[in-house]
Parts: sequence; structure tokens; C-alpha cells
Amino acid sequence: MSARTADDSETLHPQTPVLVGVGLTQQRLEDPAQALEPIALMIEAVRASGADSGVPGLPAQAALLAVPQGLWAYGDPGRMIARAIGAAGARTVLARIGVMQQSLIDQACSRIAAGEIEVALVVGGEARYRALRAQIAGGSAPETADGGVPDLVLEPEAELYLDAEVRALGHMPVGYYAIIESAFRAARGWSPDEHRDRLAALYSRFSEIAAGNPHAWKRERLAPELIRNPSAANRMLAFPYTKLHNSSWNVDQASALLFCSAARARALGVPRERWVFPVASAESNHMLSLLQRPRLDRLPGAELTGRAVLQHAGLGVAELDWVELYSCFPIAVELYAAELGLPAGIDLTVTGGMPFAGGPLNNYLLHATGRMAELLRGREAGSGLVSSVSGLLTKQSFAVWSRRAPAERFLCEDVTAQVAQAYPAARVVDRYTGTAVIQGCTVLYDGGRRRAAAVVALPDGARTMATADDPALLDAMEREEFCGRTIDIVDNHWGARYGS
Repeated sequence: MSARTADDSETLHPQTPVLVGVGLTQQRLEDPAQALEPIALMIEAVRASGADSGVPGLPAQAALLAVPQGLWAYGDPGRMIARAIGAAGARTVLARIGVMQQSLIDQACSRIAAGEIEVALVVGGEARYRALRAQIAGGSAPETADGGVPDLVLEPEAELYLDAEVRALGHMPVGYYAIIESAFRAARGWSPDEHRDRLAALYSRFSEIAAGNPHAWKRERLAPELIRNPSAANRMLAFPYTKLHNSSWNVDQASALLFCSAARARALGVPRERWVFPVASAESNHMLSLLQRPRLDRLPGAELTGRAVLQHAGLGVAELDWVELYSCFPIAVELYAAELGLPAGIDLTVTGGMPFAGGPLNNYLLHATGRMAELLRGREAGSGLVSSVSGLLTKQSFAVWSRRAPAERFLCEDVTAQVAQAYPAARVVDRYTGTAVIQGCTVLYDGGRRRAAAVVALPDGARTMATADDPALLDAMEREEFCGRTIDIVDNHWGARYGS
């Protein structure tokens, strides 16, 4: 261990936030009656974080207990956890879906840095595999009833979808992301086949990384062709996305991140080799729906948030030891990497990504951060970058983590105003007849029924959705580039004429 690593706990500002405990738990039981419900998995993860810190009783000292909303029905899961671990004085926070997961980590670290609290927990979990096994068996997966009310509920500021988008794409995210994917492909001049090959190679490497991650849900390296091509076990969902490009959310996984001040960690004797430092975090909460985005192939929020954290950390992208880019769909990885200017050939995940490591709804970031901390602990020095997404690439954030104590105080920056200025909303038209230019498109596979959806630009620059169902047109859309073509639509419907 270097002299600085050994001694910096004595020279740090006492309010420096430190990640001292990581709890990553999962179960995979075929009998749902034997499986833990989500809150029990979360409690198990919290206890694991205490053991991991070397001070098992530390979670009971938490003054803040924050939980991102899941698919479960608990009213105040933070209070349920607090009661189980003896954290009687904890203030509980529940973040609804649509609130950035990183925001909970930021809140914990910022309050520690401000001297308001000394110990905090951020916890999340799901037991969707348990529920799935119960459904298959014709039974149910009961949860403990809880009608509690958290001390603080964080709500998203706006809706994710416009009516025109829902009519064309429904509420499932895959079609929205596939449309953005097509615009990214077209901007780089890749053919649909070349693009599919690239995605398959990227995700094959992700599966290989997952195979080496002890916490991954699927630990099997998959060949590119198994990911690229649809099959009975890997159906096409929205071209070019097959099932293996999508997050695996039917998992039983929970995570807990245990934070405290450097002073409290030192006083309790938390071993210095367990310490990992949050250096900087930045997020953009500028909300634009898919149709409101003036360009689908760019993500200014990722550029500005990434620049902010790297500048504060004094790092260039080539100096990062590890990178974890949020991987709900491939385009989230690709756009973040492009906006950061990450060099080609580096690995873009430490977990193996959400299709393989597992994507428990609304708390994957906690798992990714925990895995990043494990890797950082294996070195005397090192830094890692973790990204987060909320909504439909609607909100963006980055955080830098370090094995060494940061030279500057912890930064938590909101760049929403800057992103709003750089990325003003396009005007949206709900209904339209006339000519339009395709900005992004996909072929949706909806229960065996194929149909197309596209974001189109009108002659005056406004945006609307166009749909189509002609079989020959749909076939052509999977072979040829349609972004940039001019088409005729009647009441938002695109006929058999392919466009030019």
C-alpha cells in the first residue's frame, strides 16, 4: 500500500464522504415458496454491507435510508429496513421511477459532505424471478403488506411520453430506444447489417465480462451470432434489438451501499482498504420526449455531465481504469461512449451489462457502483466512471469513484440548465398529412404482429410520429437505410411507397 493510501485517512477533511460497505445479494430458487421477497433480499444486502465494511453494526447508525422505487408495493421500504437493522433514527426516502438513481447516492454523499449526517444507506432490490416462478406454477408471490409513508418522496417532474408517441409505440421502452439506435447508425453511415454485427460483437464481449463477475445473473459467454440473430429463445423485439440486447429484469437481486464520513470511518476502525471515494457527480434532468429532441443521434446531457465530473477529478477519459456505461439498451452505451469520446477497444462495463449481469428495475446503478467499488479496492490507486440513465435516455448522469482520496471536496453538480440551453425542444404536431423526412425508425414485433414506427420531421422543422404496416415495406426497413428518406403520410400513416 502506498504511503498516501496508508496515511490520507488522517489528513482528510473529516466530512469527506466514503463508501465503506457494499452488499450485493441474489437468489435463484425454482421453488418460489423458498425464496425471499424483495424487502427481505434488501435487508440481507444491508447486513452484507455492514459485514463488508468490517463493522457489522454500522448500518444501524444510518441517519438516511434511501430506496429507489421497484415493482413491489411497499409504502415505506426504507422504514421496513430501518426497523429490521435497528436504525431507529433513520430518515427514509423513496425515489419514484423516473428519478435518477444516482440522485440518491448524490443526496447521501452531499449530506455527509455538508456535515448534516455521518452515516447513510442507499438500498434497492427486486424479486421478479420469484414472482415469475410463482406465476408459472399457477400461484402467487406474496409480499409483506406495508402502508407506511416515507419521510420524503422524490417524484419526476414531467411525463416521459407524448400522446402521439404512445399511439405509435405504446409504453414499452424498446421501440423508443430502437428508433434512437437507427438515427445513431445512420449518422455514422453503417448499413443495417454492419450495425447489427457491431452490436452483436459488443454484447458478446459484455457476456464474457459477466461470466467473470461473481454477482452476474447469467455467467455464460455468448457468441455474437446468438445475440444478433432472432431465434425461438431470442426473439426480435424491435429491429435491430433481440431479447439479448434488452435488460434482464426477471431477477432476484438486491444491493446496498453504505456511506459514512471519513471521521466516523476512522473512529469506528473501518479498515482503510475498504474505503472508496465518491469524487464527483453530475446530472442533467432536462426532460425532452422522443419527439421533442432536435437530434436523435446526440445526447448533450451526457457530454456536459461527463465533462463536469472528469474536469473536477482532473482526469482524461484515457486515464480511467474502469468504465461502466448504463446498458438498458445498446444505444445508451453507444451514445454515452460517443459523447465522452471514449477510445475504441476499451471495455464499457464492469458488470457485464444489464442483459447478462441482471437489470433489477430502477436499482441496477447500485449494483454497478458496488461492483466498481470491489474492483477499485483491488488496487492501491485507480479510478472508475459510472453512468446512469433515467427514462428513455431522458436524464443523464456520471459519477467518478476513486481508490485514493480526492484532492478536492466532493462535487455534486446539476447541469440541467446548461443542457436545456444547448438542446431546446422541437415543436411537436400531434396529427399530420403531407411529406416528411424520417429521423429514426424501427420495426416493432408485437406478439407476432409487425408494424413500423418512425419519428419524422415536417417541412417546417416540427416533429410527429408515422406508422406503417405494409409487409414489403417492413422487410425493406430491415435491409436498407430509411433514415433521411422523404415519405408521404396521411393522418400519420405511411403507405406502401417506400420514399426516396
